[in-house]
Amino acid sequence: QVQLVESGGGLVQPGGSLRLSCAASVSISSIAYMRWYRQAPGKQREWVAQITRDGTTTYTDSVKGRFTVSRDNTKNTIYLQMNSLEPEDTAVYSCYALTSRGFWGQGTQVTVSS
Repeated sequence: QVQLVESGGGLVQPGGSLRLSCAASVSISSIAYMRWYRQAPGKQREWVAQITRDGTTTYTDSVKGRFTVSRDNTKNTIYLQMNSLEPEDTAVYSCYALTSRGFWGQGTQVTVSS
């Protein structure tokens, strides 16, 4: 069983930045990959970014150059640094981890609005 707890969401103006955190209850060095997803109101959940056990990162096209996913194995935490935020980034952001099966966090709300 893996528990994931996200934090760092909030209200930010367009062009601003936020850093989300996802803390795991197990050593993340044992997790094949971890992902960030988001779900905007009335829309399907979409994959945002991924970081693998060896640190390889990938991103959906809409966030490339603006978002950065990273990990700190000593804190069993991954991060999503979000810069140049746009109103279209407004969503609930959730963390996902794949071990023997997939686990989800509860999500954190990000609202980009002036």
